[in-house]
Amino acid sequence: MKKLSLSLLALITIFASCNNDENSNNEEPEVVVNENPATFKEIGSITIGGEAAAEISAYDEKTKRLFTVNNSGTNQIDVIDISDPTKPTKVGKIDLTPYEGASNSVSVYDGKLAVALESTVNKQGNGKVVIFNTSDYSLIKQVTVGALPDMITFSADGKYIMTANEGEPSTDYLQDPNGTISIIEVTNNYAVTTLDFSSFSNQADALKKDGFRISKFASSFAQDIEPEYVTISDDSKTAWVTLQENNGVAKVDLTSKTITAIYPLGFKDFNTADNAIDVSDKDDKVAFNPWKVKGMFMPDAISHFSANNVPYFVTANEGDAREYTAYTDIKRMKDMKLDATVFPDAATLKLEPNLGRLNLIADMGDTDGDGDLDEMVSFGARSFSIWNGNTGKIVFDSKNDADKKTQELGTYDDKRSDDKGSEPEAVVVAKMGNQNILFVGLERSDAFMTYDVTNPASPQYLQTVKTGDAPEGVLFIPASKSPTKRSLVIVSSEGDGTIKIFQPDLK
Repeated sequence: MKKLSLSLLALITIFASCNNDENSNNEEPEVVVNENPATFKEIGSITIGGEAAAEISAYDEKTKRLFTVNNSGTNQIDVIDISDPTKPTKVGKIDLTPYEGASNSVSVYDGKLAVALESTVNKQGNGKVVIFNTSDYSLIKQVTVGALPDMITFSADGKYIMTANEGEPSTDYLQDPNGTISIIEVTNNYAVTTLDFSSFSNQADALKKDGFRISKFASSFAQDIEPEYVTISDDSKTAWVTLQENNGVAKVDLTSKTITAIYPLGFKDFNTADNAIDVSDKDDKVAFNPWKVKGMFMPDAISHFSANNVPYFVTANEGDAREYTAYTDIKRMKDMKLDATVFPDAATLKLEPNLGRLNLIADMGDTDGDGDLDEMVSFGARSFSIWNGNTGKIVFDSKNDADKKTQELGTYDDKRSDDKGSEPEAVVVAKMGNQNILFVGLERSDAFMTYDVTNPASPQYLQTVKTGDAPEGVLFIPASKSPTKRSLVIVSSEGDGTIKIFQPDLK
């Protein structure tokens, strides 16, 4: 009886641990690996070029290969064999020149590689999504999407491909396409539905009151919206899209193919002890202090998870300015006029070791319209945040953890203190055992951080790990799909063209 019970227990364990996500169709059931998510260490590395050579990577379980965007003087996807992750090897490339587009993002599902291409003929023209077979790189399909598709992802069931089409203006602002999202139905011969945000223009004033940003230089609401990044719920029914420059997140119903809500993200108050930041690159030190400054969250990447049947999304609050010949919205604090009543110590604040060097949003903060600043608003929140996916309300913010933890690690870049600090760029939430684990890539501090976010209101910090220069993409490969049958984190760093592979210890 004892032997039979053990056999039954083993069977139950195997079937309970089957992975149901995107590439699991042909997988053999596996036992869950008991790993410690606080112990990721580098096990392999490969450099595929110089700056911009390793932006975003996607993993194909069938071929055990990475497909990595390489724009370092080339226009291609590099193919890297990681069947042995300690010895990643470049084995091929996909030349994108024939498609008249430069790649911004890649995603893989069940042997299909989807690539988001902005037009190299006219950057403000429509972009493309090109789908290849991962085994022989043959073309499966190419379709037209909105202008400047900046990020691409498959839904968990593989039925949809989504792109966030940023629609940036030309440098003279004579061309400014609408920002859009495209929904591609894979099972309907890759039919494309592209949605813009014009239906929300009548809500512009209400959205602005809650911290949504529409540039004062914008020709229209829809043209000013700039979608940046997409995450799709595990049931493939809902998507959340960051609108970075606008300081918002859009919610999308994939079944009806409609944008159902825009969530303004509001402001972060840096004038508290918990949110204290280092604001000067000219003070020859790293000093975290409260300042009478607000930060717009302006998230780049977004990820999602659920807890107690409630959906949440996580944002990397990088911040981003609009810098064009015809219009720029970034200015040093020392070059701006402050309201003397609100800031009686303006002369002291403007000193470079104080707030003088801080980059502010140039056309915000004059709340009474008299030509001087009544409040100071900066780019980004220097943090990650967790938000309720149903309401868009904030649940948790990491305060100044990113800057402080990387300062302890020795990778914090004080020369970015006047700008956006560590610049959280990437976020990925993954399941490890029964824990939801968050990975946060920090572009300017050359590191990623890990947190246990199983309790969304009270994440637990786990570790900070050094990466290559300027990590752009963070990719999690679950143990069930990994060539080592152990969880892997792949970090693509655009500053030095390096891809690094990290693996945790067993418990």
